Amino acid sequence: MGIKVFLGKIWASLSVRNMQKWMLDAPAKQEEIFKNLIQNGKKTAFGKDHHFDKINNYEDYKKYVPIHDYEDLSPYINQILEGKEDVLWPKKPLYFAKTSGTTSGVKYIPISKESMPHHLNGARLALLSYINETGKADFLNGKLIFLQGSPKMESKVGIKIGRLSGIVANHVPSYLQKNRMPSYDTNCIEDWEQKVDAIVEETLTADMRIISGIPPWCQMYFDKLLEKTGKKHIKDIFPNFKLFVYGGVNYEPYRAKIKESLGFEIDSIETYPASEGFIAFQNKQNDPSLLLLANADIFYEFIPAAEFYDEKPTRLNLAQVELNQNYALILSTKSGLWAYSIGDTVKFVSKNPYKILVTGRIKHYISAFGEHVIGEEVEGALTEIAKIENIEITEFTVAPQVNVAKGELPHHQWLIEFVKEPKDLNSFAFQVDLALQKKNIYYKDLIAGKILRPLVITSLKKDSFINYMRTEGKLGGQNKVPRLANDRDIADKLQAYIK
Repeated sequence: MGIKVFLGKIWASLSVRNMQKWMLDAPAKQEEIFKNLIQNGKKTAFGKDHHFDKINNYEDYKKYVPIHDYEDLSPYINQILEGKEDVLWPKKPLYFAKTSGTTSGVKYIPISKESMPHHLNGARLALLSYINETGKADFLNGKLIFLQGSPKMESKVGIKIGRLSGIVANHVPSYLQKNRMPSYDTNCIEDWEQKVDAIVEETLTADMRIISGIPPWCQMYFDKLLEKTGKKHIKDIFPNFKLFVYGGVNYEPYRAKIKESLGFEIDSIETYPASEGFIAFQNKQNDPSLLLLANADIFYEFIPAAEFYDEKPTRLNLAQVELNQNYALILSTKSGLWAYSIGDTVKFVSKNPYKILVTGRIKHYISAFGEHVIGEEVEGALTEIAKIENIEITEFTVAPQVNVAKGELPHHQWLIEFVKEPKDLNSFAFQVDLALQKKNIYYKDLIAGKILRPLVITSLKKDSFINYMRTEGKLGGQNKVPRLANDRDIADKLQAYIK
């Protein structure tokens, strides 16, 4: 046992022991964080505008601080970009994480000196929890890679601006620097395909033990490795590859394809990082739910998803949530985001400790006919039938089809890129439709009432989604294709890739 492994196991044990303190009484920790946030926010422009001096408890907070999205906060963000201080949080942000918004164009999410450590600590705790649970720490002696955006940053009014993954890359602790790949120069390549090609060349003979990133882009890396070497499986290239760390999208639709590429069943950790904060991670190998980080200086609120667009939706704190209810996730943070909707939906599967599943995006649903089908239902139905029939899927998206021929019924169109297409596509579609009906009673009623016809699957050519993302300028990094849309913007563009 090397010194790194020995010390890693001790550190893991101590870290998990410290986690138990807030895990056992997360609502109390949330109350402590709430009071600290309000105290720090009182002298900011936002705090003055929203009467923080009158806020003594959560009920007051709901009274004076409405739910915000990026458009609501953008006037304050613009003030910061003009050089003003004490706008959303004391002083200036340390960084702006630059993200792509669906309605706002480019978004600038503030990261403060106080919030930055939590972006790193979440990932660190995920690995330490894994070591403590499994006793496996040999990966510390090998190489690790995180497929990420460029660490290059621009600067404006003294604030550095870049992609979250690039910002985090600049804070990798020194004890991991020698293990980390690829090189800084390779990481700075902006063109994603050129970057992955360069990463393949750099890592081909490395002792790779941890690979991390968004599943579709990791799969692209694996494909290029196999193509370059002529090997059948990744295990033949990286025999010591021990741990796959992922986040950003639901892993289930990718699981079979990635397992096929790897050639073996690998331990994995799901994480839930966002530009707004590191929210949760998987802390048990036999449990897919994610431990909510109740101590990460984020005050969480939850709105029943069905009420999100109501004028006065119900707002709940952590102590008030119920199990197996779909909630829109709302954050208040030490970077100056106040009652901020990040657009994700979650449901609690445990309150001892508080553990969640990410169920989708509040804007990513189909309800063209009142069915309100959500991502969790679509992904669950497809994964369930694909697993039974041993079908592998590269990527997919779903959209409503309203413009149909006379005499036909509207339907949901599923555009799927298969690794290997089912022998009987219509039969496969029929089974997926039945599975979806079981998960969504409203959808079932519309099918039974002849308002909708059963779903239609359209098979796409190989690399359709990669080519689509390339044309949109969103290939690689943290970009991903929305699984659901209530319009046909994406679906219509994908028609060019139909088999």
